[in-house]
Amino acid sequence: MNRRNAILRAAAAMAAATAAARAWAQGDKPVTLVVPYAPGGTTDLLGRILAREMAPLLGGTIVVDNRPGAGSGLGAAYVAHAPADGRTLLVATSTTLAINPWLYKRLGYDPAKDFAPIGMIGSVPLVAVVNASVPVRSVAELVALSKAQAGKWSYGSAGNGSPQHLAVEMFKSATGADLTHVPYRGSALAMTDLLGGQIQLMFSDIPPALAHVRTGRLRALGVTSARRQSAMPEVATLAESGAAGMGDFQAVAWQSLVAPAGTPPELVAKYAAALDKVMKQPEIQSRLASEGVEAATMSPQQLAAYIKSETARWGAVVKASGATMD
Repeated sequence: MNRRNAILRAAAAMAAATAAARAWAQGDKPVTLVVPYAPGGTTDLLGRILAREMAPLLGGTIVVDNRPGAGSGLGAAYVAHAPADGRTLLVATSTTLAINPWLYKRLGYDPAKDFAPIGMIGSVPLVAVVNASVPVRSVAELVALSKAQAGKWSYGSAGNGSPQHLAVEMFKSATGADLTHVPYRGSALAMTDLLGGQIQLMFSDIPPALAHVRTGRLRALGVTSARRQSAMPEVATLAESGAAGMGDFQAVAWQSLVAPAGTPPELVAKYAAALDKVMKQPEIQSRLASEGVEAATMSPQQLAAYIKSETARWGAVVKASGATMD
């Protein structure tokens, strides 16, 4: 009887998956791509590029639905509990999947169980910038002066637990730099105070910092990626700086595409193939590079393994930082 029930359940699951795939192929309604942040940011930009470029490849319509709040948690929870019929997708970031589990005591979703990985979109490196009045021109000088003037140096971020915050905490752990965290309600406010001299340092997304580096109001000390960025090729990586502790330093945020757990494998494969084709287009890679995003590709299996490793890595950083969110 148990064996018969198992066979019946497997047959029912297969029938449901086939029905979902057939309904999706018939294009009876658009696909909703949830962006768990407000319009105008990097994640929103990526979501809109994917909606525009993937829709023709899939033969349907993709509609972007912005659902900001709780550090991307509200949008993620919405997708986690959506029907697994291939009609709801999520642009999931490193914060959504690898950082939030360590920050929040209560999440409305389980990053490890509630999503089916589809593929990587890209990584978002940061650039370490100081106010031009700060008398340092290298990472080693930054570390040395922060130690010599202990308690006097501060850095800003987009808030507790943000990639900008945790990247500097990784930097502090690696170098012993003495830096005090000043969290803001968004990176734009932190940038304003950096330009005004209220804080000395920020690990910023590249696009908002680039114009100020070009005009000389900010000085770039290094990028957090494994290789130099095309938007500012003259700026070395932190690993290239030669400073103690920086030999293999790398801290990047990332963006990926996921679906609710249980989405039929054939639909996951269809989305993965379309995403891979989009991300390999030179014009898309160039467009993203201008926004400080390194286009990347991963299979669903590779992304699943990457999320697991990143969750462990960021967990260690969050614990060391002491950051928590209600």
